[in-house]
Amino acid sequence: MDKFFRISERNSTIRLEVLGGITTFFAMAYIVFVNPNQVAAEGAAGWLAAEGADSAALGQIWNAVYISSILAAVVGTLMMALYAKMPFAQACGMGLNSFFCTCFIVGAHFSGVDLITGYHSGVVLIFLSGIVFLILSVTGLRQYIAKAMPDCLKKSIPAGIGLFIAFIGLKGSGLVQTNQYTLVQFVDIHGGEWASIAPALTAFIGFLIIGVLAKLNIKGSVLIGIIASTIIYYIFMGEVPALDMSGIGQSFKDFASVGAGAVFSGDAWKTAFSGEHIGSVFNAIILIITFLLVDMFDTIGTLYGTAAQANMLDENGDPENINKCMMSDSVATLAGAVFGTSTCTTFVESSAGVAAGARTGLASLVTAGCFIICLFFSPIAAIIPGAATAPALIYVGVLMVKNFANVDMDDLTSALPAFLTLIMMPLTYSIANGIGIGAIAYVIMRVFTRKYAKSDILVTIIALLFAAKFVLVTM
Repeated sequence: MDKFFRISERNSTIRLEVLGGITTFFAMAYIVFVNPNQVAAEGAAGWLAAEGADSAALGQIWNAVYISSILAAVVGTLMMALYAKMPFAQACGMGLNSFFCTCFIVGAHFSGVDLITGYHSGVVLIFLSGIVFLILSVTGLRQYIAKAMPDCLKKSIPAGIGLFIAFIGLKGSGLVQTNQYTLVQFVDIHGGEWASIAPALTAFIGFLIIGVLAKLNIKGSVLIGIIASTIIYYIFMGEVPALDMSGIGQSFKDFASVGAGAVFSGDAWKTAFSGEHIGSVFNAIILIITFLLVDMFDTIGTLYGTAAQANMLDENGDPENINKCMMSDSVATLAGAVFGTSTCTTFVESSAGVAAGARTGLASLVTAGCFIICLFFSPIAAIIPGAATAPALIYVGVLMVKNFANVDMDDLTSALPAFLTLIMMPLTYSIANGIGIGAIAYVIMRVFTRKYAKSDILVTIIALLFAAKFVLVTM
């Protein structure tokens, strides 16, 4: 074991690796609860069901995604453990799961498309983005793309996703509500009903709990915050959660019938490129590119940041085994699509395990084992309300938005596109729109300030694709 994982060589011990792996798991365990809520719009009793969507279908999708997201995390993290041999864990990416829901679940509902059909078309496009990512990793083109994308967009994309995620949490909990005059407003505590005030207060208190615990370096602060918020929610509502352990079997049944292998359905492929909720083949291609780009740069940023923290950069300043890490990421996305869930990516919470001493793939092996145990806890996950997972979304937004601090705000050719990317994601409720508008602004600024260079060709292509999308496709 020591020789295989190079534990001694990396100045670590088995005890530190086990501790690091468990720490990473507790730092990111919230994804087990949050991902099915995000993808399936909180399931049968969620906000989309309240809008008139098929609650039975949403419940099936929730169950399928619960199982599939754990299995995808296990596959991706095992790849990191046994192939890349790095202390990084993978799971379904935040922001991308919300984007998936908006495009394929919500889009299907408001287009009159069957929800499960919309869900299946989504995993097809995720599968294709994973194949492209795999090809880019194998051929080495990934490194070229990573270097060619302007630095201001690399840093503003994750920050914009952070704002988008936080806005989803604020809106979903009711802390931020609609207003016919100003579009949005703070929750009406004075004149509102307790049924709408309680979830908002729960989310606000839960967010502060997570923040305090994180500042005190309490391991698993996000998970503790979710559990505390759940207790507070049921106290506020005067309810007792119904724990039905028979739901375990139903989760696996729905996974088998709705989630697993849906990507191989001919009807799913047909709908993915011609469904009313997607619009056109061109729009499907844009969606594939969007998922690919966000996954790629999210992973690159996480790998560089976490590897630097662990002092695991090579002589060129790149993370050790970076190509194998990227391969692991693409395989995890492919596996996730086959199982029936949204894009998988390397989690920044891996840094918590690194801080606890993890330096090798053994830590990732431990993390993967912890995820396997979660397969049998779906009834517990089902009783956690959206108001309890919202604090995690808002907190993740805080972590992601800090990337924007590294944007050069003194240079308007960087500041203006970065700002548009940042602000347009939450305001247009679309990660893709934010990337597209930022790319278009970047190219225009570079051209008219006479700073356009050969390295800008790639972002120009992306900008042209998005410009065509905005003109030709309504979304």
